[in-house]
Amino acid sequence: MKSLFFAPIYNQARELPRLIEELKDPSLPCTHVLLIDDGSDDGSEVLIRNSGLEFLRVEQNHGVGHSFMLAVDYALKNGFDVIGVIAGNGKMLPSEMPRVLLPLLNDEKDFVWGSRFREGGSSPNLPLFRKLAIPICSILVRIITGTAITDATCGYRAFRMDIFRSAQFDWHAPWLETYGFETYLHAKVVMSKRWRFLEVPITMKYPESGISYSKMKPIVGWYQMMLPWIVARVDRKWFT
Repeated sequence: MKSLFFAPIYNQARELPRLIEELKDPSLPCTHVLLIDDGSDDGSEVLIRNSGLEFLRVEQNHGVGHSFMLAVDYALKNGFDVIGVIAGNGKMLPSEMPRVLLPLLNDEKDFVWGSRFREGGSSPNLPLFRKLAIPICSILVRIITGTAITDATCGYRAFRMDIFRSAQFDWHAPWLETYGFETYLHAKVVMSKRWRFLEVPITMKYPESGISYSKMKPIVGWYQMMLPWIVARVDRKWFT
């Protein structure tokens, strides 16, 4: 089964060398790795260009959702069966990719996402705000979807490409270009009852206190992440 794992990157020069090295590990279960440079201007663009990995560059920063759209278009064009995503900021471990990807490659699931809160998962140095906010968000998502989800915001994910081929909703919509893409798609998959899905334990490593760990704006970013769960419930657009 042909699988693509991609990393959306925007100004991650500090974390990128280690991530690139780890993504070159030949033991990883994906067949291809793709870096999406979302308008970096801090030296990340040079690291990406010299990485030896496949990459796409966008000259102007659009957002992680836009990078996801580009990666899915790339996967559709090149005949991939599965697509996965890992953060470009080094918080997720490429070594844990088998947990996310193998259930799809073994034809056991259609969508898998990670959870730092499941037994076997962890989140060293998790900031207090996120330690409180993520479980609250997950409770709200459980109410909206009727599905037991322990980590509604983790971006370590993998999808079968048939999900995109059969979508009746517009996953290229401009309002999904920031943080909404992943959560809107997540909501559609778990609420449709058509696809087999699984939440698996993963590690989310946060830097020590005082070091920036996210480019998400405190209020706007969380709003953009949570609104799609509600929209996905009420817009009544599903799959063929």
